[in-house]
Amino acid sequence: MKINPSETPVPKLHGYLLGAIGPRPIAFASTMDLEGNPNLSPYSFFNIFSANPPIAIFSPARRGRDNTTKHTYENVKLTHEVVINVVNYNIVEQMSLSSTEYAQGVNEFVKAGLTPIASEIVKPFRVKESPVQLECKVREVVELGNEGGAGNLIICEIVMIHIDDNVLGDDGKIDQHKIDLVGRLGANWYTRASGNALFEIAKPLASLGIGVDSIPEDIRNSNILTGNNLGQLGNIEALPNETDVNDFRLMELADIFVKFEDDSVQLENELHALAKLYLEKGQVEEAWMTLLSFNN
Repeated sequence: MKINPSETPVPKLHGYLLGAIGPRPIAFASTMDLEGNPNLSPYSFFNIFSANPPIAIFSPARRGRDNTTKHTYENVKLTHEVVINVVNYNIVEQMSLSSTEYAQGVNEFVKAGLTPIASEIVKPFRVKESPVQLECKVREVVELGNEGGAGNLIICEIVMIHIDDNVLGDDGKIDQHKIDLVGRLGANWYTRASGNALFEIAKPLASLGIGVDSIPEDIRNSNILTGNNLGQLGNIEALPNETDVNDFRLMELADIFVKFEDDSVQLENELHALAKLYLEKGQVEEAWMTLLSFNN
């Protein structure tokens, strides 16, 4: 399928984009109008873009059906303040309810059953139930268009961060299991970032990985190892030495070599399958020694 944005109706294009780009974090934006009336609404066109200065950006787009603008957008244009509340699983239903397009002046805190608490620096309220609340000053509003579906980038400088102690680990950092974040997908779909959905990948910052291009061709062209597996293998700084590989072969792989000593093709497949299991457990060095033992 090919989609030319200029030839595709906005609602259809919008659906493809939201289905393809995600999960998206949710900015639960709390604002206030000039008369002091609070407004609360979620936006998934959102992310963090800088730590120094701390900058977050979200986009309350123009409505596709009638080209009207959101109360959030109108409020930040006038007051230049917003609180971005993080959404976790505990408040996802209330967050969704708050997205109902109530009339101007209707308090979404009340409608959604959420608790407004005073901020320290800005006027808009924080959501007490949110595990992290970001008080922000609006630096700039970038309007991307005048037609329905056009985004409006609200560029926010974070001036105060509030974190619920209950989502912190023993190391003082946010524990991803405890915070239990949710993300937005296409249509009515969300995702929960907890349980079996969580996994870690070591960042290749302190070390210089050898790269996939340095992996021996017979391993790189394996019918068993996946692209992710090759990425894991390529993130190692140096290959195990020959002595360690031979010792590993004698201690850990002897039964496999005996069983398939007359079938080199099957032997290689068995070793690749075992290496894949090691990689799935994060045991990259063991995987490498298993793979290199075939030619040793």
